[in-house]
Amino acid sequence: MKQSAIFWPLTVQVLLTLVVAVRMYHARIAELRSRRIRPQELATSRGAASLENVAAADNFRNLFELPVLFFAVCPILYITNGVTPLQLTLAWAFVFFRIAHSLIHTTYNRVMHRFRVFVLSMLSVFSMWAVFAIHLWRDV
Repeated sequence: MKQSAIFWPLTVQVLLTLVVAVRMYHARIAELRSRRIRPQELATSRGAASLENVAAADNFRNLFELPVLFFAVCPILYITNGVTPLQLTLAWAFVFFRIAHSLIHTTYNRVMHRFRVFVLSMLSVFSMWAVFAIHLWRDV
């Protein structure tokens, strides 16, 4: 298996982050214009809390929480020759669930639906780490 294949799901995860960022900025700029809010009024978190459209911003922040573990494990797998079909499947599963999570979060935002795909993404990335740990342990 080509070890660099692990960078495709990683690249799609980065692309997802970009898409959510663009959506967030588009929504914020539209709201600033429609409500005639001066950007300086949002200089603090208290000021930003007055915005009505926060789903994209919340999702954007969320894309830097759990995915940090994904961003760490992918290059580690590449460096240690640990990319296997199982790891690649888990990586794609993680990305798929993160895309589903972002779609739910930024559209209809049903908490239990979002929570279910969050848990599945969490299980995917923790499984990647567990499989890596086993791979690492076998090399000792």
